[in-house]
Amino acid sequence: MIKKHKRKAITLKRDLGLFEAVIAGVGIIVGAGIYVLIGAAAGHAGNMVWASFLIAGFVAFLTGLSYAELSSIYDEDSGEYSYVEHAFGRMPAFIIGYLVMFAGVIGSATVALGFAGYLSSIIGQTNLIVTALIAIFFLTLLNLKGIKQSMKLNAFLTIASVLGLLLIIGLALPYFGKNNFFEYTSLKGIFKASSLIFFAYIGFDSIVQLSEETKNPRKNIPLALLISIAISTIIYGLAAFASISVLDISILSSSVSPLADVAKALLGSKAGFLLAVIAIFATLNTILLEIVAVSRMIYGMSRKYRKINFFSIVNKKTQTPNYAILLAAVLMGLFVMTGNINLIAETTNFAVFIIFATINLALIELRYSKHRKEKFHEPFSIGKFPVLALLGLITSLLMLINLEIKVILYGICLIISGVILYFIIEEK
Repeated sequence: MIKKHKRKAITLKRDLGLFEAVIAGVGIIVGAGIYVLIGAAAGHAGNMVWASFLIAGFVAFLTGLSYAELSSIYDEDSGEYSYVEHAFGRMPAFIIGYLVMFAGVIGSATVALGFAGYLSSIIGQTNLIVTALIAIFFLTLLNLKGIKQSMKLNAFLTIASVLGLLLIIGLALPYFGKNNFFEYTSLKGIFKASSLIFFAYIGFDSIVQLSEETKNPRKNIPLALLISIAISTIIYGLAAFASISVLDISILSSSVSPLADVAKALLGSKAGFLLAVIAIFATLNTILLEIVAVSRMIYGMSRKYRKINFFSIVNKKTQTPNYAILLAAVLMGLFVMTGNINLIAETTNFAVFIIFATINLALIELRYSKHRKEKFHEPFSIGKFPVLALLGLITSLLMLINLEIKVILYGICLIISGVILYFIIEEK
């Protein structure tokens, strides 16, 4: 009698340590947003725009703590899907996973077009759509080669773009104290600026999609989440101090390219080229990491549904989810080809706040409904109740209701489309 042996499923390769996870987190947070947001934020907050960065960082940290505790319990690549499924069941989990994918795809498509614009400013006019598609194509090829290769490029791009920002900050040090750091327009202005700046922190949650490729994920993923938010807040705060020291607030707040103007004041004509190169590094890095994050969410979710299980197949040689990577890249490319996705891109803000609110709510629910062993425990609890998760939930909802009505309506339509897709692929 011949014995039948079950074939061992091919899994993703645990190649990443804490350093790589932190670099990925900093790389996806410190993107192109800082280059344009700081001017508009200064218009609201005045010279105390640095305080707005601290407030936004604190709000991100609140939800980051919930992610940290949940990722210390559940170490699947599907991240948010897994947390919400354990707390509320399959359909809410699918909707949240769908929103995570949408935010990643649209965000990376927008950034890809931004990359094309920065590259054109150096090499001359190019077709922005074609240039963006070429960037996605080559970064997809790198993703298909393996997670280690992707993270090596991520480390280079992150370090290069952060060093570029630190160079500008360093050159601005002699100017520190020139302007009063404590002059502000109003308290309302400081908080309004912080809600605008919060978008510069979006992306830290993508670290959880690396759980199945990280060594000792229940320890390293929570640490990477919190360390990357802390590092990014320090960089952002220093950039704010540099900006208000070098430029008068009236010039800074009216600028469409505030950090470029700061660099011009410090470096003269060379500044434009330097800023374009830094922005190219930052945007390429965001695209690279979003391909990783979105594909891992597709991979993790597809294992739960037989009709789309095809996307959970892992390549034996590279130990990467190649079909999930290709789907992520194709979706990004399709949105790039529309050319102008600004209105749709605004809907990502709605998606992000729904995701963050749900994650905080999931932690509150799981504290009471599940007996589980976490390696990271969110501080400041009253009994089992996580106080900071409640604050994270409240701040996420406050930011959600401050969005424009049309964005909220688009977001509701997005959720409805996710519900329809769920019933199509769910087994009866």
